[in-house]
Amino acid sequence: MFIDLKDDPRESGPTLGDERTTLVEVLRCARLTLEMKCSGLDAEAMARRSVEPSTMSLLGLVRHLADMERRTFREMMAGQNAPRRFCSDTDPDGDFDRAVPDPRVVDEAWDAWREEVDFATQFVADAPSLDITGDDPLNLHGSGGGSMSLREVLIGMIFEYARHMGHADLLRERIDGRIGQ
Repeated sequence: MFIDLKDDPRESGPTLGDERTTLVEVLRCARLTLEMKCSGLDAEAMARRSVEPSTMSLLGLVRHLADMERRTFREMMAGQNAPRRFCSDTDPDGDFDRAVPDPRVVDEAWDAWREEVDFATQFVADAPSLDITGDDPLNLHGSGGGSMSLREVLIGMIFEYARHMGHADLLRERIDGRIGQ
């Protein structure tokens, strides 16, 4: 176990909430899980690749999820011009490919991720309804090329974290044998 269950910050959130409260809480817990899976690791461990030829690493996951948060909440939902931080059209896998064992790169990734999570958290808190929509013309978020409600976006982001927390479990176990939670 990473931490004693009585100290697990994921266990302190609201229960029996309405739809928004429930979705926000599940996403909060998924985000905390990412932080837990990466806790106590140095830059070398954060950048350690899974298995050839994959470029997946915990650091790459942090960078990838920062860009996903950014594209989803800033770009699609808030309508901001928010270029990706770690990828580009000419370097579509930069989030993983350039996840190198440098403490500055790790710090930059966490700063970016936290900034994007803070923006998303505030955006959702300020939204008048889960029915507000954002435009996804390129179908980057599974809309079919149209609009998506904030409700759908939150479920999609929960799904994105859930997919990657399975990866994080395996990566962390490979690094130091820690499993669980």
